[in-house]
Amino acid sequence: MKRTVYDQEHEDFRAMIREFISKEVVPQYEEWEAQGIVPRELFRKLGDLGVTGFGIPEEYDGPGDTGYKYQAIITEESARAAVMLGHYGLSTGMVLPYLLTLATEEQKRRWFPGIVSGDIMLCIAMTEPGAGSDLAGIRTRARLSDDGRHYVLNGAKTFISGARNSELCVVVARTSPEDADNRRGGLSLLVVETKSEGFAYGRKLQKIGLRSSDTNELSFTDVEVPVENLLGEEGHAFSYLGRNLVRERLAVGVDATSRAAAAIGFAREYVRERTVFGRPVAGFQNTKFVLAECATEVEAAQSLVDRGIELEETGELTPADAARIKLFSTEVCGRVVDKCLQLHGGYGYMTEYPIARLYADVRVNRIYGGSSEVMKTIIAKDLDL
Repeated sequence: MKRTVYDQEHEDFRAMIREFISKEVVPQYEEWEAQGIVPRELFRKLGDLGVTGFGIPEEYDGPGDTGYKYQAIITEESARAAVMLGHYGLSTGMVLPYLLTLATEEQKRRWFPGIVSGDIMLCIAMTEPGAGSDLAGIRTRARLSDDGRHYVLNGAKTFISGARNSELCVVVARTSPEDADNRRGGLSLLVVETKSEGFAYGRKLQKIGLRSSDTNELSFTDVEVPVENLLGEEGHAFSYLGRNLVRERLAVGVDATSRAAAAIGFAREYVRERTVFGRPVAGFQNTKFVLAECATEVEAAQSLVDRGIELEETGELTPADAARIKLFSTEVCGRVVDKCLQLHGGYGYMTEYPIARLYADVRVNRIYGGSSEVMKTIIAKDLDL
């Protein structure tokens, strides 16, 4: 179906991003995956393109409020090439919004120009060994010093993406004792410089997919965080975190749908070229039927995602709508990529083929940003169930 979500300006932007990925990412990507991290310089190159500071006002050297569509295009083009730009999407699309809405004027002057240039990348540290979906169970603590000038941060985090390539880490910490009657209270957001004394990297975790983006354990031992680095109001972190989940879940839906579409493209190309029993694999009825089913499912997911993008642009996308988008698109993606790998036969299991990378990369889409089970709970609540 013809998509109507983008205009010519967006398509011109797409052409620029496609060329950038083709020249600056694809030739080196296999090496980056082997290393488990992209080079830090990649983000400065993205800064030169003007795509690391979406939403930052012009007075801080940013592009202003450009809307979400440009970020969606970058996701689509990365999926098309079966690559990832490290933790770029997380920094720009998921962490930066916290600063855009919560940062003080002084904080904006201090951080925004560096974010725009790509000299400052962002990560966020929420998950702990004993606190995943249940953020109210966070144990990392930040105590205000006796002179009131800084917080003393202690604790540990896990599954933190992009920390080794970030200059600032938004840490969710408990700044007041847990209240049994209000477990969500007492949590605050602290912006911590990753070069701070006592900020330490633990294991770089080995994942089955998304291997070009580093995922780490972190620990904080008496890290001194200036009070000027408190983001928003003390004790309000839980409500802040909930605000950005709508955009995050839409972004996962965009990624899932784009990678499912890419899988179909790779499968089409392969079955046309691969010959079995003296004829192209594309000539078998089963091949045609499988790809027809996949294409129809992806069209349905794309329509849902495109509607979500439009609603996000106008500020009308609800948490339940975002949950529907994430649930449907990620489940579709899992089915489609699996079927497309099957059409590759044994070669689909070889990492030299992009379909193998997609297969490993997309599995986490049904987990992070809220698992499929959590999405069903949100949707059921929207149905008054």
